[in-house]
Amino acid sequence: MDKIIRAMTTDGFVKISVIDGREIVARAKEIHRTTPTATAALGRLLCATSLLGNMMKEENASLTMRLNGGGPIGGIVTVSDCTGNVRGYVGDPTVDLPLRPDGKLDVGGAVGRAGMLTVSRDIGLKEPYIGSTELVSGEIAEDVAAYMTESEQIPAAVGLGVLVETDLSVAQAGGFIVQLMPGAPEELIRVLEDHIFLMDSVTMQLSDGGAEELIRNVLKGLEVEIVEEIPVEYRCTCGKERVEEVLSTIDNKELEEIIQDGEDISVNCQFCDAVYRFTPEDVAEILSRKLAARSDG
Repeated sequence: MDKIIRAMTTDGFVKISVIDGREIVARAKEIHRTTPTATAALGRLLCATSLLGNMMKEENASLTMRLNGGGPIGGIVTVSDCTGNVRGYVGDPTVDLPLRPDGKLDVGGAVGRAGMLTVSRDIGLKEPYIGSTELVSGEIAEDVAAYMTESEQIPAAVGLGVLVETDLSVAQAGGFIVQLMPGAPEELIRVLEDHIFLMDSVTMQLSDGGAEELIRNVLKGLEVEIVEEIPVEYRCTCGKERVEEVLSTIDNKELEEIIQDGEDISVNCQFCDAVYRFTPEDVAEILSRKLAARSDG
């Protein structure tokens, strides 16, 4: 099962969260039938969203990330609960681009760079907290790091990776977010930068030793304490009641037309492969409850 490991240096100056998320990304690929480039783009944002969601302290909170860089892949939307269970979708899952000169998937080219990364945190208040930042590269890890530094004033380094095999299966996926705490010495900052610059790719380290290997290499030479290890998964929260709520927002005239057509309608969840079917009688009941609620109000 996929997991997030949270750790901190014993001096309290650095904390790190690492996700081993291969099964999450494989499930997303299965649901959305993504090409390798789209799998990598969606997978990276899913892993980042899971890590950020897991950092939320409020019970029943959720975090949504929306990324749109103006590229051919369109927008990417991912949502995490406060544990790190995550779901998401991509605008055009069929987009695929030639490999970059270095042989890597061209995520930045697919996402584009002329746009924004927006993060919405819902902690149960009337309005969610929303922050955003302009994209740096479209490669996602740098964009998430820029968001954290600029919008949340938290100095952070982010690494994300998705490895897609020639048979299109997801071999590895995951990443890390390392944060500096107030009072961290300048020398420590340079040490961490060197470690991250010199170490192997995220997916290679996951292949070699899992999430623990990432922690060892990012925080090499520092005394580290594991704080928590949490299982996470691709999890959608859809259900027939939620879909009924969405249908109730449709204009009354359109609902009446559906009823008059006399045909069942199907509603597909954007985040998963669930399909919900409604008969004309079901729609009539939804309309009746909507009109009754308006009358009571």
